[in-house]
Amino acid sequence: MKYSCFEVSIENNIAHVVLNRPEKRNSMIPEFWDELPAIIRELDKDSAARVIVLSSTGPHFTSGLDTSVFGSSIESHDNPETLEKLNRQRSAKLYDTIHYMQQTFTCLEECRVPVLAAIQGGSIGGGVDLITACDMRYMTADGFLTIFEINIGMTADVGTFPRITNLLPEGVVKELAYTGRRMPAAEAKSLGFVNEVYADHQSMLSAVMDIAREIASKAPLAVYGSKRIINYARDHSTADTLDYIGIWNASMLQSAEINEAISAGSEKREGDFAELPAARQKMNVGITD
Repeated sequence: MKYSCFEVSIENNIAHVVLNRPEKRNSMIPEFWDELPAIIRELDKDSAARVIVLSSTGPHFTSGLDTSVFGSSIESHDNPETLEKLNRQRSAKLYDTIHYMQQTFTCLEECRVPVLAAIQGGSIGGGVDLITACDMRYMTADGFLTIFEINIGMTADVGTFPRITNLLPEGVVKELAYTGRRMPAAEAKSLGFVNEVYADHQSMLSAVMDIAREIASKAPLAVYGSKRIINYARDHSTADTLDYIGIWNASMLQSAEINEAISAGSEKREGDFAELPAARQKMNVGITD
């Protein structure tokens, strides 16, 4: 399928989703907010890959929200009474728009397979919302992130704050949010925000694909369970998480997968694992299918 903002390929159980508007520094135009969740949900629904790598093109990973979208929210009408009513709706319409945009990144978190972000140059504004929703982050040495919204009189609203406060110390987050300064890749790594920093874009992509292949070699059901439990643990108490993982394994643990993983490891071969089932779309089928 042809997309305005992305190129998608699948090879060796790895889906590579690439932002492909380098001439516009991969700004997030209206199509971006429709296409990304459609791509991720389609990959997840069909169990088309065991890992997703999200990368980009050009000098920057993304320059964030295309500010021209703000102009489209300004109402106009020849009838003053109608215009006045339209203006009364603006706050409710903006709330719906923000919620829709938030879901664009939440889909990365809700996806059953790991999502790895390979970040070159700047991850600016909405780019921070994007990468904080990914499972792991990798950067080039010249990479940086900036919560840029404060520089244009905005409060970041599409997902940065609920997630980045779990990834960086609160004082650092507040400094970034209040000042809009750039955090370079080396600092991001020193604080644990990114997993690794690489000299250039090509070496980063090569290394991230190696990591993706390693993940793809593991039992998909176990990787799915790990992602689910880690995300649950972030938002719940230790006691609740211990109970949840007990219930999870009581219903999901597969001895055949464990035996196959052990055998494949001892025999130094690829494991013959069950794939994730296609995500259920409707409830009119039996439990035997």
